[in-house]
Amino acid sequence: MGEALPSIWRKIFLLYRDGLRNMRLGRTLWVIILLKLFVIFAILKTFFFPDLLATRFATDAERAGHVLEQLTAMPDR
Repeated sequence: MGEALPSIWRKIFLLYRDGLRNMRLGRTLWVIILLKLFVIFAILKTFFFPDLLATRFATDAERAGHVLEQLTAMPDR
């Protein structure tokens, strides 16, 4: 059973590799997808999602305490 698993991963890899190699439209779509992911994670995160914990708390212990408090706090009903 342990030997079959790498064979499955290899077949999956070869399927995608051959598909991308032979499809012109597929390659273009993958480039668009990768560009969009780069914009979302690199550019938007940098400008629109600041690290609020780093600006409000000086040490890692204070940040960890705040996160723990927020996660374990009972919601008001």
